Amino acid sequence: MKILNHSTLVLHPDFKELKPFLQSIPDRFRHNEGIVIHKGRNELRRISYAGRDFVIKSFRCPNIINQFVYGVFRPSKAKRSYDHALLFLQIGVGTPQPVGYLNIRKGLLFNRSYYITLASECPFRYEDLFRRKFDCEEDVLRAVGRVTAILHEHGYAHKDYGRANILFGKFPDGIRLDIVDLNRLSIKKIGMKAGCKNLERLPATPSMHHIIAEEYAKVRGFDAKRCYELMVAFRRVQPGKEEKEIEALKKMQIE
Repeated sequence: MKILNHSTLVLHPDFKELKPFLQSIPDRFRHNEGIVIHKGRNELRRISYAGRDFVIKSFRCPNIINQFVYGVFRPSKAKRSYDHALLFLQIGVGTPQPVGYLNIRKGLLFNRSYYITLASECPFRYEDLFRRKFDCEEDVLRAVGRVTAILHEHGYAHKDYGRANILFGKFPDGIRLDIVDLNRLSIKKIGMKAGCKNLERLPATPSMHHIIAEEYAKVRGFDAKRCYELMVAFRRVQPGKEEKEIEALKKMQIE
């Protein structure tokens, strides 16, 4: 329901009973309810309600020009996150179950938006591979290569495909990945070069790159050696923030 000077609430059909909860989210944030997962430009909170855990992303209020643009012309980041999550699930790519989104407007000006999901069951992030040793590391890397390839085969490229936005866990049925932070997604035909470049923000040792490239190439019918060369080349031009973590991982692998 869209009302001038009010809000737009969209609920996934499976969660219509949660309408009062979603409507209460701005107040819950104002009262600092729940656990802060991340606080920067945007804020991420884990909140429990009716025996379930939810993760809510509050997108900050944009500047005055973008308040008008988002208020009249462009879909909000919360709406894009919700829509992209549905696309991912349709092709079998994991992401936390979308529950809905809430847009807050003041007249014609956009104010703030919230994207709501069920909390992911995946307990780790890709970056945790550099903080401890996992006996399932190779399986995780193969899952990253495979899932990325599936996304690219469908023409979807996550535009913030970094080490904090890939969640993973080991379950009885195998490794599961959840891809998060979905508001920025490129939708177009993705060739080998563009696909390998999309992985440039993921730190990796040579052996890790080999595994990812092998699985990625297998799914897409590309040459694994060439994919590896491209991934390494694109990664090398990224700012060197992870060298210490990579060295620590190499040491751990040797031990």
